[in-house]
Amino acid sequence: MRVLLAEDDELLGSGLKAGLGQHGFAVDWVRDGVAAERELLAQQHEAAVLDLGLPRQDGLDALAAVRAKGVRTPVLVLTARDAIDARIQGLDGGADDYIVKPVDLGELAARLRALVRRAHGVPTTRLMLGEVALDPAARQVWRGDEAVELSTREFDLLQVFMLHAGRVLTREQIEQHLYKWGSEVSSNAVEVHIHNLRRKLGPELIETVRGVGYVARRWTTP
Repeated sequence: MRVLLAEDDELLGSGLKAGLGQHGFAVDWVRDGVAAERELLAQQHEAAVLDLGLPRQDGLDALAAVRAKGVRTPVLVLTARDAIDARIQGLDGGADDYIVKPVDLGELAARLRALVRRAHGVPTTRLMLGEVALDPAARQVWRGDEAVELSTREFDLLQVFMLHAGRVLTREQIEQHLYKWGSEVSSNAVEVHIHNLRRKLGPELIETVRGVGYVARRWTTP
């Protein structure tokens, strides 16, 4: 799952990026409010973590600007423990949640997963696609009652299809969801991962829309 991190503190930012990476997130890191606004407007991330005290442009101003333009990407703001007014301003200004510094990485990851589920209208912790179930927190997958072992990239790709079930995704869109900035992506990487998912979870799981992309059509919740 690809997320945006807007944090100007180098030590905190590097720690959050590494920690979220260990929880299965692909993190793009920006260090000022202007860059945060630009990347949020691009709408290439499932969620964003936004520090309010950013240089060049305040985080609240960046958030207000993108909400005014209709961007609905879930945003979680970082606040100091005693900054109650900042939390209220953030939530009233369009933030979906907040977390208090110092940040517990497990809690941050769980809050991000919950924000993404809510944004996609998923009321349960497990995602379902036909007989396939996926647990984002445990990073486990089942086909019926049988656990299925997937590679990291296969898991991430399956999660993308489940979150966007019913929507045709181009290869470029899939790559944007899977890979952070600067990642080297081979020309047939997406096709290879889709082939492996079909082999492990059933050929009917993901359909090819000729000349356009791929779609997962069947969507149910337990």
